[in-house]
This record gives sequence, C-alpha cells and structure tokens, in this order.
Amino acid sequence: MPTPRTNLAAFLVNSAERRPDRPAVVLDGATTSYAELDRASARAAALLRASGVRPGDRVGLLLPNVPAFPVLYYAVLRAGAVVVPMNPLLKEREVAYHLDDSGSCLLFAPLGAEEALRGAVAAEVPCIAVPDRGLDDLLAGHHPEPELIARDPADTAVILYTSGTTGRPKGAELTHDNLIRNTEITRTTLLGLTEDDVVLGALPLFHAFGQVVGLNCAVAAGACLTLLPRFDPARALEIIERDRVTAFLGVPTMYGTMLLTGRDPGGTASLRVCVSGGAALPVEVLHAFEEAFGCTVLEGYGLSETSPVACFNHPDRPRRPGTIGTPVLGVELRVLDPDGAEVADGRTGEIAVRGHNVMKGYWRNPTATAEAIPDGWFRTGDLGVRDPDGYFRIVDRKKDLIIRGGFNVYPREIEEVLHEHPAVAEAAVIGVPHPTHGEEVAAVVALRPGADSSPDELRAFVRARVAAYKYPRLVRIVDALPKGATGKILKRDIVLPPESF
Repeated sequence: MPTPRTNLAAFLVNSAERRPDRPAVVLDGATTSYAELDRASARAAALLRASGVRPGDRVGLLLPNVPAFPVLYYAVLRAGAVVVPMNPLLKEREVAYHLDDSGSCLLFAPLGAEEALRGAVAAEVPCIAVPDRGLDDLLAGHHPEPELIARDPADTAVILYTSGTTGRPKGAELTHDNLIRNTEITRTTLLGLTEDDVVLGALPLFHAFGQVVGLNCAVAAGACLTLLPRFDPARALEIIERDRVTAFLGVPTMYGTMLLTGRDPGGTASLRVCVSGGAALPVEVLHAFEEAFGCTVLEGYGLSETSPVACFNHPDRPRRPGTIGTPVLGVELRVLDPDGAEVADGRTGEIAVRGHNVMKGYWRNPTATAEAIPDGWFRTGDLGVRDPDGYFRIVDRKKDLIIRGGFNVYPREIEEVLHEHPAVAEAAVIGVPHPTHGEEVAAVVALRPGADSSPDELRAFVRARVAAYKYPRLVRIVDALPKGATGKILKRDIVLPPESF
C-alpha cells in the first residue's frame, strides 16, 4: 500500500474546523482565533505562491514570538515548502550563512531589522518585511488558498540550524513525520493538553523546544498559546495570572528568576503542569518552585536533532528530580562507550537515541550525518548514566557546548571570530558557572608578539559580529594557553577565578 500523504500544518486546519472561535494566539491581550489564524495562514500561502515559492523550497523565518510567526510558519508548510527558523538576534553574516547554506528563496523578517536585511542582500535572497502592527497590509489582495499541499512523511518540513564544536552551523532536517509524531506523543502522553489549556509561549518559537512543545502541541490540541516576545519573570507571572495559564514551558534560568520576583504566587493557581528543558534544573530550584507556585515541574531532555523530545519524567510514572526520566513512546536511549558498545547500568558513557524522532540528517552534509548517525543511533554528544530502573541522568557534555540562559553557544564559532582580530594569536572559549544564566561565556586569549589589545576591545569586536547572547562577557588576556603534547589547547586546564576578570 502507498504511504499516506500528510502535512504538519494539518494540526491548524483540524483545530480551526473543530473550534473556529477558540482563541489560538494571544499577545498583549490581543486575541487571534483559530479561524482567523487558519485564514491568515491560507492567505499567506497565497502570498508565497505569488512570490514564486514552490513545494520543497526553503523559506527563512526570522521573527520573535509574535502572531506573525505561527501565521507564516504554517503558511510555508501548507504551501509544501520548508521552514528555516532563525534567531532574530543573528547578525548580518550569520543571517547570510543560514540563507545561503539552506538555499532559501525568501526571508521574512521584522520591518526595520537592518542585520536581517543586510544578510539577505549578502545572500541575494529577497526579504519581505513584516510590520509590527501585523500582516493585514502585507496579505491584502491575497485570497485564502484552502489547499493543503500533501507531503510524504519523510519529506523535510523544518530545517533547524545547530552548531557543532567544529565547523559551521549544520541544518538538522526534521520531517513531517518526525514533528507530527513527536508533537502528538508530547501532547498526549507527557503534557495531556486539551482544548481547555492555555500555554505560555515564553520560549522562542524559532527553537525546537518552543516550536514543538509550545506552538505545535498547543495548535494540535486546539489550546490557546499566549505569547511573551522577550522573557521577563515578573511579566511572565502577570500573564499566567491574566490568561489563567495552565502549562508553562521554560529553561532552568526562567524558573530561578521567577522565584526571585517575590510576587505573591496566589495568582498562579491555574498552573497545572510545568516543563523544564534545555539544561539541568537544580533540584533545589525545582522543589522551591513547586512549593511556591503549587504545581508539578517535569524535566525532559532532547535536542534539535531529536525533534526535540527524547526522554521525560512521565506524569504517570514515579518522578525522579535530577534525572531526565525515561524514553518517550517509540524512542530508545542507550549509553555507549567510545567503541559504540552499550555500557552497564551505573556506568558513564555517551547517550545515543534511536526512534521516529531522530532527524533525517544534516542538510546537504552527508559526512556530518554519517558521523552523528553511524548505525541508526544518533550520538548526542552528552555523557550520561542509566540506573537499574531505566531512568537516565546527564552527567556532563562531551561537546564543549555552553548553555547561556537557555541559548546554545558553541565555542568554536566564537573562537573563529576572535581569530579574525589582528592582535589575536590563540583563543579558547569556555563556559563558567553563573548564578542566573546557568553559564557565562568566557574567552581566554593570547596576543601576537608585539600586538596590543584589551579585554574591552576584544569583547566589543566579537559583540559586533555575533548575536548578543553569544559574545564573551568575560575576557582574559594571558601570555600563553595550556597545551598538550600534540599542541592542542587543553581547556580543562584553564582555571578562571571570578577575580581574574
């Protein structure tokens, strides 16, 4: 029998048919119903077709958490094209790289976003500016195209860019099947979302966590997604009270800062479930948050390459704070030694994932794909342990990834920028503990003989070239960096006491 055709955007169409008047998206009290969201998406699909976008084409989406994001996200999908979500904080050359590498034929960006416009010009990609007031003027004259272009389950729906510690960012190809199944499993078995739920969309929608667990799960359930474009703990708590939020999704730093607001938690009694991901949530923060706000916090684990949810503290099983729980339905996890053999329970090794959630591969990068998935098991680069009851715990990262306030920062990218400075001979970028951000980006630099520079100058140099969350707040200039016998810089030997900065 032929494989049934499908489309991730069917979540929106189906919810609009079931409850057209149900609020779908809320921003600052302004509400968009499911019928309105579906109609706007269909009109935007007509705009795409008029702009020459065809099934399989890639379309860049560089927007914050505003209603235009879901409108255009589902429009691209319903037109049979591929969404390339991008961080609005990216600089010109980063935007240009994402567009050029993905082969995007079009970019949507906020009106007045100069870095995005310059990046699009550099990549020779047309850019459509999205006004702050919304899409009405942009979509004027475009009649809704109700047709949903059917795609094969294995067709790519979204390309999420993620960097390794070596080389440039890679595009993880997530298929319609990847995202549909991960959304449905997360919605039903983990969150239990229904049409009556209200989800706080404080996580960036361009990121896998916010996009799948927030946007797609809410739309699939016919729930309401109330948006917060830029996270502020006091504002988040106000929205929870105002909109009677039942589900909150966040990274550990969000939970920590919400605890510090000193706000009376009485207004958050509507909270039913909270999810933490992106980094390890300190157990003391978990317990303190639950006690203060009277809700359950469930920790999970995943990556862009796993669509993203792979492991979770399931609500119907004993919860173990400090762990990432057990694999989600249809997914397997193993702990492997360097040779790829599974290690015994209690032993540390690299976590590998196999299942319907694992990406199709890295876009146009078969070498990186083969390295990441050599035998059907995706190598996460995270070191972990499985206990005898099947619960997994992350103990360290094999990669040098830095997670600052829930955002991934890849040292190699920052080191390459530092090396562009004419005074820099060597550079090492590492993460150091931070009380609210989890980790802070630190750079240790050795200068060329006779060259002169300062930490402030180097910090400003990098800041002008990368997104704001990436540049090193901490910069130290040293005579030489520690090295091993082969000349490789030994980051583990770099000790950075706070007073050195």
